[in-house]
Amino acid sequence: MSDPELSGVDLARVALRAAKEQARQRGEQVREKREAKRHGLRSGARADGRDPVPLGAALNRLITERGWEAPAAVGGVMGRWAQIVGPDIAAHCTPEQFAEAEAVLTVRCDSTAWATQLRLLARQLVARLNHELGHGTVKVIRVQGPSAPERRYGRLRAPGSRGPRDTWG
Repeated sequence: MSDPELSGVDLARVALRAAKEQARQRGEQVREKREAKRHGLRSGARADGRDPVPLGAALNRLITERGWEAPAAVGGVMGRWAQIVGPDIAAHCTPEQFAEAEAVLTVRCDSTAWATQLRLLARQLVARLNHELGHGTVKVIRVQGPSAPERRYGRLRAPGSRGPRDTWG
């Protein structure tokens, strides 16, 4: 018996099968080239350094690697001051700066009465801040009273006025 002549449909099937095989071979070649570029590193079922991580975890790792724990924690305190010290103190006292080397937090109060009150509460606030930030982050709270405006001398000044430090009257 002789081979039957292939019809148009059969020829199309053979051509399609050959094209698929060529595409598969080209795909394998491209895959091998990519693997060679990566030096054999592939991300698979197990976690490695190239896997995506949540933003919070990436920031925490960056902060730890760079040694920014204390500045980042203090920056968080500046933003969460009212939550840590309470609304009454936060309404009258604001943190101004943190000297990391000495572990000193400088706080400015809007009146001398609140500055005195905060000096009395300083030990408790240091304990609360260290609980939030980590032990030993803040050692001293330096309390400052209200800042005085510039003294202006001139013809139209009333003599004898005490100025902004007069908080009782």
